[in-house]
Amino acid sequence: MQPLFDGIILAEGKTKVIRQSATEPNQVIIVSKDDITAGDGAKHDQLSGKAAMATQTTCNNFRLLKACGIPVGFTEQLTPISFSAPKCEMLPYEVVIRREGHGSYLKRNPGLKKGHLFPRLLVEFYLKTNHRKWNAHDLLCDDPYMSYDETAGAIQLFEPSKPLATQTPFLTLPQSEVFTHEGEAGFFTQMSALARRAFLVLEKAWQLEGGALVDCKVEFGITNDGQLLLADVVDNDSWRVLEHGAYLDKQVYRDGGQLDTVAANYARVAAITGHFHIPAQRIVIWSGSINDDVSPVEKAIQKLSNNTIPTTRIACSVHKEPVRAIDELNRLVQATPDTVVIAYIGRSNGAGPTLSAGTTVPVITVPANFAEFPEDVWSSLRTPSNVPVTTVIEPSNAALAALEILALRNPCLYMHLRGALEDRFA
Repeated sequence: MQPLFDGIILAEGKTKVIRQSATEPNQVIIVSKDDITAGDGAKHDQLSGKAAMATQTTCNNFRLLKACGIPVGFTEQLTPISFSAPKCEMLPYEVVIRREGHGSYLKRNPGLKKGHLFPRLLVEFYLKTNHRKWNAHDLLCDDPYMSYDETAGAIQLFEPSKPLATQTPFLTLPQSEVFTHEGEAGFFTQMSALARRAFLVLEKAWQLEGGALVDCKVEFGITNDGQLLLADVVDNDSWRVLEHGAYLDKQVYRDGGQLDTVAANYARVAAITGHFHIPAQRIVIWSGSINDDVSPVEKAIQKLSNNTIPTTRIACSVHKEPVRAIDELNRLVQATPDTVVIAYIGRSNGAGPTLSAGTTVPVITVPANFAEFPEDVWSSLRTPSNVPVTTVIEPSNAALAALEILALRNPCLYMHLRGALEDRFA
C-alpha cells in the first residue's frame, strides 16, 4: 500500500474510504473504490476504473465550484484515485437539488410527468441512515425524506418512494435527537443556498458541453473552526445528466444497463468535466471624454456580477478620432475576444452604432442625455444595415444585458444572475 494511504481509516462507505492524513492533522484523504451500487446496496458490482473516473469527476467539479467562491471540501488531487480535503464532521443530510422531476420525486408526486421542469430550483432534504435505524428508532426505510418544522422544532420523516399526499410522517423526531451543533437549525437555510449556487454553476457548465443537469445530490460538513463546507464527493453517482435525452450517469446502471456501457459513460463524464472552466471575459465601458461620469454603469456591473467581471474604461470621441477608436476597439477584442462594449455616450449618440459597425462583439449604447434630449436617441435607433447596435436607456439594464450575454458562457456569472432571478420567484 502506498505511504499516502497509511493514515487510519476514519470512515468507509460503499464507494469510498476516508483516511486521516498521515502528515496534516486537519486534512483527510478521500480514496475512491471501484464499487458501484444501487437500491441501497441491493445491486452491487465492481466497475474497473471507476475509482479513477469518479475521483477525476469530483476533482473537476470541486475545482470549478471553488473558483466560483463556493466553500468546498477539496484541497488537491493526490493520485488518480484520491484527493485531500479539510477534515470536517459530516452532517447527516443528503441535499437534493432538482431542475426536473426524475426518480423518486415522481413516486412522491405521481401526478407529474418525467422531466417536469422547475423554473426555480427545488431543494429537498433526506436524513442519512444505515440499516433502517436512527439511534434507538426503527425506520421503515433508509434515507427517509424529511421535513423540518423550525417552529415546532421537529423533523418529520416520510417514505421517499410513496406518494406524499397519501402519507403521514412515520416518525417525528425532536431536533434534539438529530442536531449535534449549536445553531444547526440555521444550517438548513445555508445548505439550501449553497446547494442552489453549486447546482447553477454545474448546470451552466453542462449546458456548455451539450448536456443537461437535471438533479444532483450533495452533502455538507462542518470544519473544526465551524465553517460549513459542501463536502464528500460530486461524481457521476451524484447526479442525473441527460445528453440528447439519454442518461450519462448512474441511472443507466440502476436501469439494468450493461457494465461496459456504464463504464463508457463514466469515462465520458470524467473527460467532459475536465473542460469545465471560467472563461476570460470583460466589459468595455466607452465614453466620449475622460470627464464623463460612467459610475452608474460601473456600479451596476459590480453589484450584479458580484465583482466577478473586469471592466475597462475607454475615453475616446468616435466622431473626432474615428481611426483611433476602431484601432483601440480592435486591440481590446484581440486581447479578450469574449467582450461586450457598453457605449455610455452623451451628445455623441452615434458612437455606439459606429463601434458596432466596426466589430463582431456585442455593442450596447446608452444615450446618457436621454432625459434632457430624448430626440437624440434616434441616432442610436435608426441605423443603416450591418450596424447591430442595441440601445438601452437605463444604465443598470444595459449592465444587466451585457452580463447576461457573458453569462451564456460563464458558469460563475450565470450562478449570480440566475440565482438572483430565482430568488425573485420565491
